[in-house]
Amino acid sequence: MPVTGRLAIADPAEAARLLAAHPDLQFVDVFFTNLSGVPRGKRLRRSEIPAIYEFGRLLPSTVLTLDITGQDSLEGEALWAEGDADRIGRPVPGSLAPAPWLGEGMGQLMLSMFELDGRPNILDPRHILSRVVERFTADGLTPVVACELEFYLLDAKRDAKGVPRAARSPVSGEDPVTLDVYGLRRLEEHAAFLRELWAACDGLKVPLEGAIAEYSPAQLELVLHHRPDALAAADDAVTYKRLVKSLATRHGLEATFMAKPWTERIGSGLHLHVSVNNAQGENIFASEDPAGTLVMRHALGGLKALLPESVAIFAPNANSYRRFKPNSYAPMTANWAINNRTAALRIPAGLAASRHIEHRVAGADANPYLALAALLAGVHHGLTRKLDPGKPVEGNGYGAENAGPALPHHWHAALDLFEASGVLKDYLGETAFSTYAAIKRAEQARFYEAVTGLDYDWCLYTA
Repeated sequence: MPVTGRLAIADPAEAARLLAAHPDLQFVDVFFTNLSGVPRGKRLRRSEIPAIYEFGRLLPSTVLTLDITGQDSLEGEALWAEGDADRIGRPVPGSLAPAPWLGEGMGQLMLSMFELDGRPNILDPRHILSRVVERFTADGLTPVVACELEFYLLDAKRDAKGVPRAARSPVSGEDPVTLDVYGLRRLEEHAAFLRELWAACDGLKVPLEGAIAEYSPAQLELVLHHRPDALAAADDAVTYKRLVKSLATRHGLEATFMAKPWTERIGSGLHLHVSVNNAQGENIFASEDPAGTLVMRHALGGLKALLPESVAIFAPNANSYRRFKPNSYAPMTANWAINNRTAALRIPAGLAASRHIEHRVAGADANPYLALAALLAGVHHGLTRKLDPGKPVEGNGYGAENAGPALPHHWHAALDLFEASGVLKDYLGETAFSTYAAIKRAEQARFYEAVTGLDYDWCLYTA
């Protein structure tokens, strides 16, 4: 049976203890996050939970390869090749918990996917990330990571044209019109939502920190504390996104992690923070020098080298590429800088012991497991090959004089680079790598086949 740590099968005694402590818990949402980053699962009754801990829960193979819309993305290939055979979902240790924001008597349980013989399923994003982390473990190293997610609060109903509307103030009922970045008023207006969010995260032991009003009306950002366990950090991000959406609904709102909901407003990012500990638990990036240590620059070299071919993971949807614009805080080139938010890879200011890299490319719509897997692949690639990142950019990282290798700013170009990457194929595993590409190619075909309102506006009478 599988391995150790967070990939171990949860002890049935865990379920017995929690159910005994919460006799009012009657229903449990069990869910698994597939390659498209969407949690999917079932709502079960209390009586069914002990059996999941003893035997697991059978789920059809196609749940592994559904696209972002829930459609069979491989057009029947995976389904018919083996008759849509079952795999087995097993509980992630420590993830069974009450979920009162879902309703009275509700709980939730995260699953990881395995083969019937107990081997980890190679298309489960948790196992893909674990595969990359194992490279560090073999070298006596531990990556320390954190996720920082931006999102928008929206009115529950769209406008007459179907366009989403930024959430009105729950105090005044007025539409937000000013940026008011870092303004406290927006946090005060949504205090009830934020208090419930912090309380729910505390109940789930998700280490959620402070909130800020971001660079657009109704946009917020909260930070998840760093962890020396990349799987736990990704689990935190998935759980947090689900919480934000559920609680927004309870407050009569919607929450979106879509990368670019509006043309005229800034997009939402997933900023990833990374450092690396040695076997003694010491940060090997720690340095009084703001540029970090030599090994930190090797990590930067690997990240920079893999950035263009990793964009298909960091920007997984057609909408993702609308976020990349000059002077938008979304980077256009593979470059790095010290205390400079215009670069793709930033070394933040701070104490020497906390020296780390902030990766600023991913959109908030990225799959946290795959985004961290690609991030750590870049770090490990640079450390093992002692890659040189070149000089840091100074001033405006969008300027021509500071331009590094261009990042692909179109979905097809990004996937072309991804599919040509031998390094990512090696780190992610050939089957997971090719399956992710196939899902995205299928999504591309369906997306660009659709005739939109813009087609009619531009061409119906003028072409």
